[in-house]
Amino acid sequence: MTEHWQSRPEGGGRFALWLIRTIALRGGRPLGRVLLYPITLYFYLRRGPERRASRSFLERVLGKPVTPWQVMKHIHCFAATILDRIFLLAHGEKNFDVTVEGLDVLEACLAEGRGLLLLGTHQGSFEALRAISSRRPDIPLRVVLDKQKTPAMTELLEALAPDVGAQVIDASQGGASIALAMAEACEQGAMVALLADRGREHEVLRRVPLLGEPAPFPVGPWLLAHTLRAPVMLCFGLYEGGNRYRLVFEPFAERIEIPRQDRAQALDAVLARFARRVEHYIHAAPYNWFNFYDFWQQDANTAVRPDAVAVRERVGA
Repeated sequence: MTEHWQSRPEGGGRFALWLIRTIALRGGRPLGRVLLYPITLYFYLRRGPERRASRSFLERVLGKPVTPWQVMKHIHCFAATILDRIFLLAHGEKNFDVTVEGLDVLEACLAEGRGLLLLGTHQGSFEALRAISSRRPDIPLRVVLDKQKTPAMTELLEALAPDVGAQVIDASQGGASIALAMAEACEQGAMVALLADRGREHEVLRRVPLLGEPAPFPVGPWLLAHTLRAPVMLCFGLYEGGNRYRLVFEPFAERIEIPRQDRAQALDAVLARFARRVEHYIHAAPYNWFNFYDFWQQDANTAVRPDAVAVRERVGA
């Protein structure tokens, strides 16, 4: 049986993240980036499952055997976004070159006053989304995160940006509480952001094509979207090297409809559309794929359960 991604340890404990934070904020980003090279080599040598998953993914998307240097480039890209998360949380987009696409569509959608669901993936940096908060501080942003899965990173978030941490909707608190908090945020006209490409253990998943093979995606975000009846947009924060990020907003649906009849077919249709956009950005930026486990072979229960059960199991990280 393939090891579930949640069973892998967090990439760095409290001391490691404290050390990176201290060096980065006191020594500056240039020093922090120099340290990424030994950090990359350390993780390449010590994290075998992640190394093998990286190689398998890169060979799948590039269509040819890859070298250790390419795998290390993949890990380095991930490490760079983790380092930048510290600066994005501490100083916003200052000293970063963040290009935003689709902002006019986002603003027009928010102007309707119904709130908005932003669905992202583990591609690039979801923290680049903070750029919108600095450019449009009048628009509240709530992010759904599982605090229990990454306690060290949660502590870092709350230490560097307590105002941001206070706006997090904790995905570990249970489905009813999550849905209620999201509904209240949408009623206030807020953006509610969550990641929609990974499912927790025992969460309901359905398989749709991704890079030529069926891959499991969680149904929870889409059942939540159906329940909230809020517009849905996709968000991708792609890391382009150096201090450059490209933040892309794409309209996905004015409203998600998952009728009780033909529910499985409706879910498959919306998941297939979502997977096609994920695949588009995989091809656009393959080294931004940060699912360091066997995404395609992850065990999946493909049965569709009633809405309340699926929502109760849903998390956003």
